[in-house]
Formats: sequence, C-alpha cells, structure tokens
Amino acid sequence: MKDRIATVAMQPLFVVLWSSAFIAGIIGVGAAPPLMVLFVRFTIAGLLLALYARAVGARWPQGAELRHVVVAGLLMQIVQFGAFYTAMSHHVSGAVIALVQGLNPVVIALFAGFIGETVTVRQWFGFGIGGVGVGLAVLDQSAMSMVGLLLCVIGLLGLSIGTVYQKRFVPQVDPRAATAVHVVASAPIAGVSAWASGQLHVWDMGRFAQSLAWMVFMNSMVAFLLLNHMLRRWDATRVGRLFFATPVVTATLAWLLVDQPLRPLTVAGLAVGVIGMVLASRRPVAAVVQPHAVAVEVR
Repeated sequence: MKDRIATVAMQPLFVVLWSSAFIAGIIGVGAAPPLMVLFVRFTIAGLLLALYARAVGARWPQGAELRHVVVAGLLMQIVQFGAFYTAMSHHVSGAVIALVQGLNPVVIALFAGFIGETVTVRQWFGFGIGGVGVGLAVLDQSAMSMVGLLLCVIGLLGLSIGTVYQKRFVPQVDPRAATAVHVVASAPIAGVSAWASGQLHVWDMGRFAQSLAWMVFMNSMVAFLLLNHMLRRWDATRVGRLFFATPVVTATLAWLLVDQPLRPLTVAGLAVGVIGMVLASRRPVAAVVQPHAVAVEVR
C-alpha cells in the first residue's frame, strides 16, 4: 500500500517541482540580474551534480565526446536559461515561457533528417496547433516587449539545437555525468558574462538566497533524482506525458505565488498549446524529457 501511495504521489510531485523552477526563476531575477542568478546557480548546482554523478559511478565523457557534451551543455544551459531568465526580467510570464519551452519538438522536427528521424503529418498538425496556443498566450501579455518575445525564441533554439547536437554526436552519454558537465562548463561563462555586463550584484539578498536554494536543491537535485527514478521504474512514454501539464501548473503557480494574471486568453492559449503538444508527441522523451534530463532546471 505504501509503495502504491508513493507511486501515485510521485507524478504530481514531479510536475509541481518542475513547474516551480519557472516561479523560482521569476523570483530570482526580481532580486538580482539574470546572469548573476545563473552564475550562482550553476556554480552550486554544478558542484552538487558532479559529486552525485561521481557517487553513483556515472561514466564521464572524455576526449572528443567531452567536447561535444560541453558544446551541447552551453547551448542548453547558457543560451536557453540566459535567454529565458532575461525574458523574465522583461516581464514575460512564467506560463508563456513554459509554453514556449514545450514547443521544443517543433524545432527538433526541423532537424529530423539530421538525427535520423521522420515527422508525420499528425505531428506537424500538432506543432501548428501548439504554435497557435503560444500566439494566443502571447497576445494576452500586455507588458511583454518584442525583446522579451525574441529572447523566448532564442532560449527555445538553445534548448532544441543543443538537444539535437547531443543526440547527433553523443547519443549514448550518461545523462547524470552529462548534466554535471553541462552545468560545470556553463558556470564560468555565466560568471564572466555577468562581470562583463556589470551584473555581479544583488539588490534583495533574502529573496535571492531563497530562490537559489529552491532552484539548486529542489529543481536541480530533487527533481533530477525523481526524474531518473521514474525513468528506471516506468517506460519513457509514461514519464514524458507528465510534461504536458507543466504550462498549466506553471501558470497556476505564477498566479498564486507571484501575482501574474491568469486571463481568459492566456487560459485559452494554454489549453490549445497543450492539445498541440499532445498531438505532436510521438516520442515524448526524445522531445521533452531528454533535454531536461541532461539540463535539469528551470528549468
């Protein structure tokens, strides 16, 4: 009975933890510049993830494989989160960012031939519906600038291209070691970028520390361990379906915790976007789970 209860509780817990990374990011960039948030997060999380990967005996990439993992990691960490966190500072809501991130399969589909996959008509139809959903949600964001929208696109491209790159060149890399390499390699880049742009400062130390503690321990560690545990117990498709709930849960948490409005057009955009994600999802793990399994977040 206890095992059954744990199994039932595990799934909503993971969705809430995954979605909460967007909320922690919003709080973090409200207390410090985006690159400062990234630098501190990557530094602490990189150390902890490296220690974890070593403790469980993960196989570390070496030589050319290591170089490919670093390139993928910079795309998936620095480019993705640098753009998304900066978009948050430009008043882009957590719901919109979560929905844009969910369109990752659309961009991956553009590279389908490069990674030896095909895209069905049903998937393209789903991608189109998902894009309409994002458009509806974006139209409802009166405070969002074109810069914020462009940053969302850049973040999506970083995630998608990094995923395709890793799948193409190092598909068999251990995700536990790869995650650690991604974050460790990204930390100094974030630090230098923050210093060069004058972002090495904090204006609300209390909120900054709270958001970083949540992102590092709950998102980068607990969510990562929970994800791997579920992937060991269940098939990838079952785990992948959990990500369809992320935009809706993120929007609800943002409304409850950081007072981001949840207007009818946003709700409609979320509903349409999730429908598109479901239709487009032939192989959810390849499209959704893998990026975050090797670039644990936000998120």
